[in-house]
Amino acid sequence: SLWGSCWHLVSKCLHTTVRFLKKTGTEHWWLQRHMKDPFVKAAKRQHYRCRSAFKLLEIDDKLHILRPGLSVLDCGAAPGAWSQIAVERVNALGTDPAVPTGFVLGVDLLRIAPLEGAVFLSEADIADPNTLRMIQSLLPAEKVDVILSDMAPNATGIKELDHQKLINLCLGLLKISQSILKPKGTLLCKFWDGYESRLLQNRLKEQFQDVRTIKPQASRKDSAESYYLARLYKGK
Repeated sequence: SLWGSCWHLVSKCLHTTVRFLKKTGTEHWWLQRHMKDPFVKAAKRQHYRCRSAFKLLEIDDKLHILRPGLSVLDCGAAPGAWSQIAVERVNALGTDPAVPTGFVLGVDLLRIAPLEGAVFLSEADIADPNTLRMIQSLLPAEKVDVILSDMAPNATGIKELDHQKLINLCLGLLKISQSILKPKGTLLCKFWDGYESRLLQNRLKEQFQDVRTIKPQASRKDSAESYYLARLYKGK
């Protein structure tokens, strides 16, 4: 099941840290928190592949970045929750014949289970030039209206290093935008707070007319996670 695949990812993530956590009981606490989490329960109930769906839903309900007919690139898409939202909101399945039909393409280093209405490039590195060429060949018009990124590097547990790695991923994405984002397009990317956040924000401001910081309610309070929403891309 979809929930099973999401839980499998959670287990995989846990598996790598279990040997460090066993002595402290942190593993037990993490599992307890996960099972009690209202967003985890809601994801299961509403058939979203992971709780992260609610971050995008909240952002989009407020700021309307996904509309019927738009084409979307979802980076770091596994297990596919953000793509599920995108398929619904851009009408990728053509469910509503009264509005335009959009397009959703998801990319991840991990395998992504198939999703009706989305095209997935699994086990593909967004930083690899071959991946970029494949993305362009799959897009209806070689460019997209919206780039979504919930990407995160494999955490080392060293806060500064993890922060730096994620900022570098976002900067790489900004570079890719030059080839595949339509003028006036939108980029939404996750970052972890730290000393280089301002550098990323300034780079975004150079390329987009409107840049704001968002901390969705579905982001855990104790998390350093926030999102930059950059709109009205100045590119050609």
